Amino acid sequence: MKLLSKSLIIAAVFITQACSLTGQKPQSMINQLVIAEPLPINYKSEVALARLTEVIQRAEVTDEQRAQLFYDRGVIYDSVGLRSLARLDFNRALNLKPDMVDAYNFLGIHYTQLQEFDEAYEAFDSALELEPEHEYAYLNRGIALYYGERSLLAVDDLELFYQHKTSDPYRLLWLYLIEQDVDSVNALTNLQQRAKNISDDVWAKNIVNLYSGKIDQTKFLRDITLNVRSNKEFSERLCEAYFYLGKLSLLNGDKRAAANFYKLALSTNVYEFVEHRYAKLELDLLRQDVMEEPEQ
Repeated sequence: MKLLSKSLIIAAVFITQACSLTGQKPQSMINQLVIAEPLPINYKSEVALARLTEVIQRAEVTDEQRAQLFYDRGVIYDSVGLRSLARLDFNRALNLKPDMVDAYNFLGIHYTQLQEFDEAYEAFDSALELEPEHEYAYLNRGIALYYGERSLLAVDDLELFYQHKTSDPYRLLWLYLIEQDVDSVNALTNLQQRAKNISDDVWAKNIVNLYSGKIDQTKFLRDITLNVRSNKEFSERLCEAYFYLGKLSLLNGDKRAAANFYKLALSTNVYEFVEHRYAKLELDLLRQDVMEEPEQ
């Protein structure tokens, strides 16, 4: 294992069973969890926000230029977790420039996170009408359809997104999650077959191997720190790993473990990652399930 710099804080967390009164050693429930220091807000983002705000308020620019400034500021707000402010700026940008494709795409993502699915579909449809080859609009619309309980339609979008780059493990994982919601047997067969297109040198191949049954959770967690060079890279890796562990726990019927993994993903503060975005939505859905369960 490559040693990390002193600035990288790694804490091993052992989740164990309670010790008996006879003094028996505790048994590990999950072999080892690793936790990175949450990412701080980049000071460059703070400076950029201040400068953009000053330009928006004082500069004499065209509507199209102002729309771009609002969009750029919205992207930075989004990257530091200020979602409401980001949505305001994306809407302001679209009011000034109604054909701004990426603003529609971002709004669709935010509406999905808020479970406002009709608005999300409308935003993604607008993006794709303006730019039919916008592949990430297909990804994000597919995810919205999945969370909106329309997985049959979602499969079409994710298949199209996956075909753009079949060597991308994340495209494969999202396609698997949605196919699994439709037909779990065929989904696993497809995952194992498509996994052959992914290089073993790509770290996320470990996630695919975990899902396909080639490795167990203990090995997956043990190897999670391999070849990590910075706290940022480590936090990003953990954000992904814990989200997909949460999804796997949920598929196995363990809602409590899933909720804990989603919380660990959120603790990384990697706001820009799709896994961080939807870890919060997954938690919200789990809470709704608990509230809707009938009393025993």
